[in-house]
Amino acid sequence: MVSTDIGIDLGTASVLVYVKGKGVVLKEPSVVAFDRDTNKIKAIGEEARQMLGRTPGNIVAVRPLRQGVISDYSVTEKMLKYFVKKAMGRRNFRKPRISVCVPSQVTEVERSAVEEATYQAGAREVFIIEEPIAAAIGAGLNIFQPYGNMIVDIGGGTSDIAVISVGGTVCSTSLKIAGDDFDEAIVRYMRKKHNLLIGERTAEDIKIRIGCAHCGAEVLTMDVKGRNLVTGLPKTVTVTSQETEEALKEATGQIVEAVHNVLEMTPPELTADIADRGIVLTGGGALLRGLEELIEERTGINTLTAEEPLTAVAIGTGLYMEQSNGYQAET
Repeated sequence: MVSTDIGIDLGTASVLVYVKGKGVVLKEPSVVAFDRDTNKIKAIGEEARQMLGRTPGNIVAVRPLRQGVISDYSVTEKMLKYFVKKAMGRRNFRKPRISVCVPSQVTEVERSAVEEATYQAGAREVFIIEEPIAAAIGAGLNIFQPYGNMIVDIGGGTSDIAVISVGGTVCSTSLKIAGDDFDEAIVRYMRKKHNLLIGERTAEDIKIRIGCAHCGAEVLTMDVKGRNLVTGLPKTVTVTSQETEEALKEATGQIVEAVHNVLEMTPPELTADIADRGIVLTGGGALLRGLEELIEERTGINTLTAEEPLTAVAIGTGLYMEQSNGYQAET
């Protein structure tokens, strides 16, 4: 019987599944819609995301993961089961070996919850990997060599910042500030500055289309529809990229501050390596315009974004198993 190796990036915003030999086969939002009255699941993934903020009272669309950890165990288990089945297709061979990534500062209890949920979803064997290590492998860095690599992985719920050398984390920090907080900051700014109430999805749209951490000369604009908080009626306002820089200032500032703190904790030899090799950004948050420039300006270290920032963690999670197998075979 043939066995499949699967790597899962179990993110707060989306779940990505990597299958050995095929690459990333599935990317769907980590959202589940269920009926409160019957407790039955209505939709999972993209279909459920469409329902966010648009459902009747009895149907609720929830994110079972908050800030990188499981907040609703049974829903996460069902969601995982659904994604594993979908990724494997109909060819049901042996139960797969699954590697899952978790934020670097999770507790033992949180780690066990992820492991248990993965076994319940049908895994034969489970490997838990720290997110920065998976991100570094997925970004193409050789983490098994004795020199320092610095990775900044900005996901939906957490930002993981780590210095990695010889296959392990030398020093790291995990912030509960990431993509979701960028969205919330935009919602707050629109309410305060424009008296406009917008939803999470609209805020995310603003972030993707014109959001920026360090704007420079280029100014982008976008028309945003929402509800006027004074009249209660629909209203459209034009928002600029400079306004998003102002809205996101606090959140991006905390991420840059955390990068600075990790650099301060790093042994001098590894700091010299990082100064030579640069800082690598991964995760959806790395796509925010001007973030590279902002980090570079504050640290003086060349900062670049991985080629595939959105899939780096999923790819690294899958490759970790292959690389560690190879490593074990050699020893």
